[in-house]
Amino acid sequence: MNIAFITSEVIPFSKTGGLADVSGALPLELSKKKQNVKIFTPKYYSIDPSIHKFEYLHNISPLKIRILNRTYDVHLFKGFLPKSKIEVYFFDCPFFFHRSKFYTNDPDENERFILFSKAVIETIQRLYWAPDIVHCNDWQTGLIPLMIKSNYNWDRLFDKTATIYTIHNVAYQGKFPLDTINKAEVLGRLNFPIAKVEHNNMFNFMKAGISFADIITTVSETYAEEILTAEYGEGMEAVLNYRKSDLFGILNGVDYKIWNPKTDKLIPFNYSLDSLSGKEKNKKNLLEMFNIKMKKNVPLLGIISRLAIQKGFDLLQQIMPDILNLNINLIVLGAGEHEYEEMLNYYAKTHPHKVGLYIGYNNDLAHLIEAGSDIFLMPSRYEPCGLNQIYSLKYGTVPVVRKTGGLADTVYDWNEYNENGLDVGNGFSFVDYNSDALLHTINRAIGDYHNKTNWKKIQLNGMKRDFSWENSANKYIDLYKVAINKKTNK
Repeated sequence: MNIAFITSEVIPFSKTGGLADVSGALPLELSKKKQNVKIFTPKYYSIDPSIHKFEYLHNISPLKIRILNRTYDVHLFKGFLPKSKIEVYFFDCPFFFHRSKFYTNDPDENERFILFSKAVIETIQRLYWAPDIVHCNDWQTGLIPLMIKSNYNWDRLFDKTATIYTIHNVAYQGKFPLDTINKAEVLGRLNFPIAKVEHNNMFNFMKAGISFADIITTVSETYAEEILTAEYGEGMEAVLNYRKSDLFGILNGVDYKIWNPKTDKLIPFNYSLDSLSGKEKNKKNLLEMFNIKMKKNVPLLGIISRLAIQKGFDLLQQIMPDILNLNINLIVLGAGEHEYEEMLNYYAKTHPHKVGLYIGYNNDLAHLIEAGSDIFLMPSRYEPCGLNQIYSLKYGTVPVVRKTGGLADTVYDWNEYNENGLDVGNGFSFVDYNSDALLHTINRAIGDYHNKTNWKKIQLNGMKRDFSWENSANKYIDLYKVAINKKTNK
């Protein structure tokens, strides 16, 4: 199949979150399975063409892209995903993309991604390349399924093209004034009710993607069910329920070439299922980095996270004194909302013998926290997929999570599954979003930490699980075929 993978960020060129990881890993796995994938993404100011050895496409550049009465030059570069033959097309328009951040609150944020959407489609046209699948990701690409059916429906190149729209986080929707319809030039080109793109008197990019894509996906099976409800749907639950038969959840995969304690080059001591001795050495090394003395039978709790309510830091804030009264150590890596940075700074200063804190992001330290911690805390209010709990399982670091989204699909509570005779328990989870439930679950985990037979079993159950991209890619290929059949039979 010819697959056009459209994304606003892709590792190693641009990254703000998990979308970049997915955009770098899924196309690679699809390519290994003999699919012909091309990636399309903006060229932000921070992306240096000389470092990545891009080729400027003189034959099709510059594109002349119109937004209302103004035309912009868009320059095309071609590079390759590292260690692959996957072509990556970069769209360079300095007026829109040479800014200090990939995503902004600027008043023309809608125009930035209208331009990107049009430029992607017109590049595919100029390549004379007919995609079987156009795979769009998040609100920044939500207009593309609509545009293919409206602005560009005259082009027979797309007659057999099916569109997939993946929601990575339904909370981020791309909401703009209604005159965005005119800027995108879709009004009058397709006879559709404005309700398909409007929500709360705003033009909504995500709603457009949901309404016009042939298939909608999201990044875990449980999250696909949750976003159909008012609690998690962020206002999109009505249109998602209308498209319920076309909505599927596919869990994101992880790259075990990067996240594997047996081969990880960023940790001082490697270890595996067969020998866990290196884990204790990594723990000692990690504690020493923060001048915390390692004591026997004292569990180390680790956190790697954006410091935000979504990630459960309001719950942690309420019970931090209780946690620190326990015989534990805690190391946190992350950045985010000022309130939670200040809270953690306070406890790191008042409990330097128990709490280690790094505000910011440090990839080397992230690997060491995964390898050196005994317990990983991830009490998210909601979590579309989550990756760190999956990394933790592979590293024998037992996750404590809230039972939501991808966390529910990957972490199986030890007590729940053990009591039911199912030998798969690999962590600890709670359902009710409150601090008492979180504290109780942390205490359950600590209790089993001191039962070394149970603890090793929990660790090994997690390390044995396979959440590689190979499994996820197979599911996407099957779903692409469903989308193509749906398109063909219309």
